[in-house]
Amino acid sequence: MTFLVSCALVDAATYLNQARRAAGLTQRELAARSGVPQPAIARIERGRQVPRYDTLVRLLKACGHELQLEERDDNGVNRGQVRSWLALSPADRSKGLVAYGRFLDRLQQARKVS
Repeated sequence: MTFLVSCALVDAATYLNQARRAAGLTQRELAARSGVPQPAIARIERGRQVPRYDTLVRLLKACGHELQLEERDDNGVNRGQVRSWLALSPADRSKGLVAYGRFLDRLQQARKVS
C-alpha cells in the first residue's frame, strides 16, 4: 500500500509510530523485520533522532507501507497524485478510497492505544 506523505504535515516520528501500531508490531518486532536496532527505532519515534530517508523507507516497508515524496505546487496541491487518481476507473477509485479509509481507521485506533 502506498501513501503519499507531506513532511510538513506529519513528521517521521509520528508517521513511523502510527504505521508500526497500525501494523500491530512492537518496536522489537519491527527491529527484527527491518534490521534497524530497537533503540534506534525508539529514538526515532520519540523524535530524538531524524532517520535517513533510506532508513525510514526500510522501517515503513517492514510495516507494510511505502513512502513516496513528491513536490507540490505553490498552493500545496500534489498534481501527480490527482492525475494518478483520475487515471483510475471509478470502481478502482472507490476501492482505493475504501482501503484508505480503513487505513485511517487503523491509525485512529493506534492513537487511542498510545
